Amino acid sequence: MMQIFKPLVRNVLALYWRMSRGLTLGVRAIVIDGDRVLLVRHGYVAGWHLPGGGVEAGETAQTALVRELEEETGVAAMAPGRLMSVHHHAGLAGRDHVLVYQVTDWRAGPVPPPTKEIAEIGWFSLDALPPGVTRATRTRLMEMKEGSAPDPSW
Repeated sequence: MMQIFKPLVRNVLALYWRMSRGLTLGVRAIVIDGDRVLLVRHGYVAGWHLPGGGVEAGETAQTALVRELEEETGVAAMAPGRLMSVHHHAGLAGRDHVLVYQVTDWRAGPVPPPTKEIAEIGWFSLDALPPGVTRATRTRLMEMKEGSAPDPSW
């Protein structure tokens, strides 16, 4: 019975959190290894995504990117990534903005064990992305690969 209410409670709490915080800022990393890209699968939302997360109070976007990348994947950014694009993410409250960085100077560290937040990480060919990759992730990767202008919407 509790499983039925979990998504509802999560959505209500997420909406309250986002409405009470005002504008939110998130970061995502495009990490490339040859012809492969690093993606994560969350435990709380469907699909494969670029690694990243929220910028905390008092934290720069680049600091958040480095922190989230290492926490989620074990990849350590050796230098700040290059800002590639800024997007509005309508989401639940319409107040989210996402900064996408390309990280080219990195080293692999120990892969963290699966958690409730990150169920799985993987490296995938840019030409053979996994089933379930999100539309936003696919779009950001195509924009990078083709050098096209970024869509302002997430």
